Amino acid sequence: MMQTGSKSKLIPALLLGAAMGGAAVAVLPPVAGPAQALAAQTGGYADLVARVMPAVVSIEVTKKLPAAGFNPADMPPGNPFEEFARRFGIPLPPMMPNGATPEMKGAGTGFIISASGDIVTNSHVVEHADSITVILADGTRLQAKVVGADPATDLALVRVEAGRDLPHVEWGDSAALRLGQDVIAIGNPFGLGNSVTAGIVSALGRDIHAGPFDDYIQTDAAINRGNSGGPLFDAEGKVVGINTAIFSPTGGSVGIGFAVPSNLARQVIADLADDGQVERGWLGVAIQPVSDDIAAALGLEKAQGALVAEVTPDSPAAKAGLKRGDVIRAVNGQTVKGPRDLTRLIATAKPGSKVELELLRAGKPTGRTVTLGNRAEQPA
Repeated sequence: MMQTGSKSKLIPALLLGAAMGGAAVAVLPPVAGPAQALAAQTGGYADLVARVMPAVVSIEVTKKLPAAGFNPADMPPGNPFEEFARRFGIPLPPMMPNGATPEMKGAGTGFIISASGDIVTNSHVVEHADSITVILADGTRLQAKVVGADPATDLALVRVEAGRDLPHVEWGDSAALRLGQDVIAIGNPFGLGNSVTAGIVSALGRDIHAGPFDDYIQTDAAINRGNSGGPLFDAEGKVVGINTAIFSPTGGSVGIGFAVPSNLARQVIADLADDGQVERGWLGVAIQPVSDDIAAALGLEKAQGALVAEVTPDSPAAKAGLKRGDVIRAVNGQTVKGPRDLTRLIATAKPGSKVELELLRAGKPTGRTVTLGNRAEQPA
């Protein structure tokens, strides 16, 4: 999704975290503080940061590359080695001798959610890594293993064994966020170690076309390469988002960052902790937006909902009696504004669970109860 020239480009989280070379070193020791909400205009966030910083970790990953005759200079333009060399002002490494194993190193961020050592980060930070090292705020270095990853939401759960209880943070309610609300990002930009930036919630429900479940929080808190997987805190010190991507014409922060909402992340992470995989509900319909013309033809007041274009035979939708031309307006009482809402609401429901659909059929309201299937069992 990158563009060249002067046009803006969406920098996926890969360029925020895992593509960042160099080691990260956290230097701040744990500091305890009062559990109270703070406001920027009444003394800043110092107490809040002192309280949550010990639970934010830096993550180093190492990925091995093909060995024999490897020459970075022969790789296509825009390869990671060229990017690394450009950003740090160093020449490309020489051709590796036969038998040598070149490595790429990356840096990202994570945060601890349990005293036993469960750590949340972005999927792209740890995917395909040969080794993962977590650096705690007191400088302790621990080897980590991946419990599970979900590329569809770019979330991952890794685990460390520290031999002691670790400081951890709590999930907040992302659904309660409001535009203009204060938020704080802590991360490992450019491998420098834990750094704090503050801003506000700029927008909610952003679709940046990064995946099927896009529902990002937009913030102007500065986020850069290496911040990937770091927490976005509210003014009570609870995690309301996971910093994942930026929109930038330069590759650096221009005040447009995106975070996965905590309410989605909490559910995905709990699923990963259970068995390392994410199970998603499946309805079995092809859908399309309700355009103004379609709304007028169906006698709808607003162009809202998801229009059923096709029902998969023998699917949960077919068994429940859904038909082509139905307009799905709500799932379990939650409004469906468009196809993206329906996809997310169904996917976040457990396979085998029952959902109540509110429909419009031939302009008349009706409803159906559907027992969802398993999305993972369906062909891509």
